[in-house]
Amino acid sequence: MKEPRLRPFRLDLHLHSVLSPCAELEMGAAEIAARAREIGLDGLALTDHNGSANVPALRRACVGGPAVFAGAEVQTEEDIHVVSLFPDDEAALAFQGWLWERLPSTPNDPAVFGYQLVVDEGGGILDQIEPLLVQGVAAGIDEVLREIRSRGGLSILAHVDRPSFSYTAVLGPVPPDVGADGVEFSWRAPEEELRAFRRRLPHLPLLRSSDAHRLEDMRADRTSLFLLESPCFEELRLALRGEGGRRILEPCPFP
Repeated sequence: MKEPRLRPFRLDLHLHSVLSPCAELEMGAAEIAARAREIGLDGLALTDHNGSANVPALRRACVGGPAVFAGAEVQTEEDIHVVSLFPDDEAALAFQGWLWERLPSTPNDPAVFGYQLVVDEGGGILDQIEPLLVQGVAAGIDEVLREIRSRGGLSILAHVDRPSFSYTAVLGPVPPDVGADGVEFSWRAPEEELRAFRRRLPHLPLLRSSDAHRLEDMRADRTSLFLLESPCFEELRLALRGEGGRRILEPCPFP
């Protein structure tokens, strides 16, 4: 069997578009795609708050590169944020349906929270989502992690170094059997914090992502570097498992 040709790929696996009310209106599909090319990304995941509705537009805007990963940033009923990633748009949108069935009926007030827009690749507005997306769904962290896995997805505990909306802020130190596929640190986290986490839980892969809500927040030094054959979902899954020679090179080598 021919050995795979592996090389480094820089991926940002957590960023937001205009579907997220807290994102700037400049975060349209074409603008995100242009910024990703400008900073040299090989792939990026669109992970709006409790939603994936703008993933198809970003994928069309990124024809020719970079690669697009379909996802959402889930807010659990405990107010823990989890990045979910899926093999394709259909799986991500089906999971969005599961989330929206569990969203409280609180309506969004654009004057307070911002607009929640579904757009096309050219920036045209297709829809405006009425329920407020930045609230916890009626499902706890364990149920959310199980649901993501049952749908063939990957789960990453988001920004565990932050004092709010993180696993550590709500439930304390991440346990060895947490059930997530990886752990994300924000770009603000010092290297020593990542190294200390790695020493305590060496079996969990660590990532760094931009969590960009503005174009200027998308930066190459706020991303992760992977050794893959290509920037696609199955290669990412192998890297998070440390299988087939695939691995994470930055921010913390794994395995």
